[in-house]
Amino acid sequence: MPIGTLVRRGYARAVPSPKTLRVLLVRHGQTPTTGQVLPGRAAGLHLSEHGRAQAEAVAQRLTGVKLAALHTSPLERARETAAPTEAALGMTAVVDPALLECDFGDWTGEQLSKLARLKEWRIVQSAPSTFRFPNGESFVELQARMIGLLERLRLAHSAGTVACFSHADPIKALLTHAVGNHLDHFQRMDVGTGSISVIDWPAGGTPIVRTVNSTQGPLP
Repeated sequence: MPIGTLVRRGYARAVPSPKTLRVLLVRHGQTPTTGQVLPGRAAGLHLSEHGRAQAEAVAQRLTGVKLAALHTSPLERARETAAPTEAALGMTAVVDPALLECDFGDWTGEQLSKLARLKEWRIVQSAPSTFRFPNGESFVELQARMIGLLERLRLAHSAGTVACFSHADPIKALLTHAVGNHLDHFQRMDVGTGSISVIDWPAGGTPIVRTVNSTQGPLP
């Protein structure tokens, strides 16, 4: 039966697509200490040669994507990752403190191998919702500021696409919220350097995670 007949008889109705915010969450490229040190918010950490190549690859993937805005963490490794995309698209990224790395407090700059021997490290891995870094931020606070960012972007760009250059833990915390999981499942997310994760938020709906940890190929 032709679709027109179905519509006239009330079997089908055209439903307009709702306005949707799309957020592209880009983790910064690799640095000389990635996987070895907990750098936190310490200044002076730049991309490695491989990290710069990852940043160029991100720019190539975003070429042709109609972006309403670019936002970046203030830290050098995030800004350097955003730079090729800024150049390719002729845009200037908004430096947004909400995208900062977690404040690791007294653990900033420590070797991961050393931290892994601490009893507190088991809490970070299994029950992060209960943990605050010594003289630093809690995972609850980290997730709250990322959720606040998402809310703010929805109000500013309800029908647009925004790219946000950030760090592993903030992105993982937001993805965990978007899929409706408890914060204690945070460590089940994998977000590699130079990867892009995608969240859609339709008007009147709830966030939908489209892609996690994508490092090549077209975006959805």
